[in-house]
Amino acid sequence: MASSGRRPEHRGPPELVRAGLAGRALRAGSRVAEIQAQMAARAVELLALPEGRPCLLLDVGCGSGLSGEHISEEGHCWIGVDISRAMLDVAVEREVEGDLLLADMGDGIPFRPGTFDGCISISAVQWLCNADKKSHSPPKRLYRFFSTLYTALARGSRAVLQLYPENSEQLELITAQAMRAGFTVLYLCLDFVFQGLGTECADGEEIHQAKFTNERYSLFSEVVPRCQGV
Repeated sequence: MASSGRRPEHRGPPELVRAGLAGRALRAGSRVAEIQAQMAARAVELLALPEGRPCLLLDVGCGSGLSGEHISEEGHCWIGVDISRAMLDVAVEREVEGDLLLADMGDGIPFRPGTFDGCISISAVQWLCNADKKSHSPPKRLYRFFSTLYTALARGSRAVLQLYPENSEQLELITAQAMRAGFTVLYLCLDFVFQGLGTECADGEEIHQAKFTNERYSLFSEVVPRCQGV
């Protein structure tokens, strides 16, 4: 698999790469913060949450808490999980309202069954397609993530995962492990012909957009599985 040299996943393990981005996240300008807010808003919208009551949401790869801020603005509570202590330190410094947990999503989602009313993730899940250690198996780590996420979601809830797989093989791997874990409806909205726009999200990572023309795909790099129950 050829490396473009630009994708964050090619620069090293996520906890190290994201640690290097933490300072930039703290200094994020209004434009990149706006982009992150737009992606988070779209993700929350696709959760199709019930109206009139606050929900508890999980933010996987929460970084400095920019997506969580939108969740709070919508009147919901949230818990953020990230592998980078430096990123979580930025979130604490920014005084976000959500609770924060240092954890590797590839080790599984460490919450009791039915805890969350929904889950969002912005530009994180594609990291699991890379083996950063000899002990890492991308298929096993993806399955562990999706199976434990499935269990942690309340009956009938959704997970909306914005991601940018590197190629069709990664896309198929992610899809297969999600459906193997029990997600019965999987809407993948992205294009395989990735055209990096050189735009950075507020946590310092590049946003890769693409345009896919296939019956199963549309625009905006999202994975939206619907959980039918645990």
